[in-house]
Amino acid sequence: MRAVAYDGFGQQPDVRELPEPVAPPHGCVIKVEATGLCRSDWHGWMGHDPDIAAFPHVPGHELAGTVHAVGADVTGWRVGDRVTVPFVCGCGGCEPCRRGAPQVCEHQTQPGFTHRGSFAEYVAIDHADLNLVGLPEQLSYAAAAALGCRFATAYRAVVAQGRVAAGQWVAVYGCGGVGLSAVMIAAAYGARVVAVDVSPGALDLAREHGAVACVNSRETDPVAAVRELTGGGAHLTLDALGSPATCDAAILSLRRSGRHVQVGLLPHGAPELPMGRVIGWELEILGSHGMAAADYPPMLDLVVSERLRPDALVTRTIGLDAVPAALTAMGDAPPTGITVITPQALA
Repeated sequence: MRAVAYDGFGQQPDVRELPEPVAPPHGCVIKVEATGLCRSDWHGWMGHDPDIAAFPHVPGHELAGTVHAVGADVTGWRVGDRVTVPFVCGCGGCEPCRRGAPQVCEHQTQPGFTHRGSFAEYVAIDHADLNLVGLPEQLSYAAAAALGCRFATAYRAVVAQGRVAAGQWVAVYGCGGVGLSAVMIAAAYGARVVAVDVSPGALDLAREHGAVACVNSRETDPVAAVRELTGGGAHLTLDALGSPATCDAAILSLRRSGRHVQVGLLPHGAPELPMGRVIGWELEILGSHGMAAADYPPMLDLVVSERLRPDALVTRTIGLDAVPAALTAMGDAPPTGITVITPQALA
């Protein structure tokens, strides 16, 4: 099969022929019809993720496609089923999985990190009965590919962890794929959203997808701007970028008793957080790490009804041959919106 792979951290990726994966007994092989290009893939390529241990490595963790092969112990899926998968896959046996939280599974696997991923024509997924999600016929593969990491992660961060409510102020720091998804979701739930970014193009998209105000943090102090716009601070903030500066600013943008959800991965080493403010104002600091397959149906219902439009966040579609350059460029020039790869397309 054709796949994008690299032979070491920071080494130039290329398109090459690799063996097609074999379905594990409890798993499936998915024919990849669409897969998202995410900044997490860039972090993995740079060596920021300790789970990547074997080379050549194939990145890619946001995917949608059809079941191509089924393991002997799989009961819920058949060849040809249209599916997607969370980027965190559970084992089904540990305590978090047993209580319905496989997104924090003790033995989790992640395509594109713990094993070869979806920048390829085929990818293997283990524990398919737990981890696969059936796709409605109305949902395109491109839209479904955006659900696996960025959109589903944002949905759980805003709705479950952030407990968003109509009329509340929400400040989203970083308007890439996760941030734009969070803007759209919070707005759909009736919140008033302030989007913060350094890119005018990203802020334009945020406004288009529901932000009532936008702050260019390269030109304006974002904390002061958010506090002024919201009349004293946001009820909920999200750092969708993942930097010490945005994490700190997001926390300082909260009103008393507010909630901050950290979604973007932070560099190694603990950032200095304003813990005096956290204690004195009784702020909540929460993490959010993907979403379990079993929790997808309410989100999918909103997508099918078009209250949520992940497809509207897709701004570029490329084939495998364009992936190496696009992946390596993400550190300096992350794309606006979501880039989707179609591995089955001809070169």
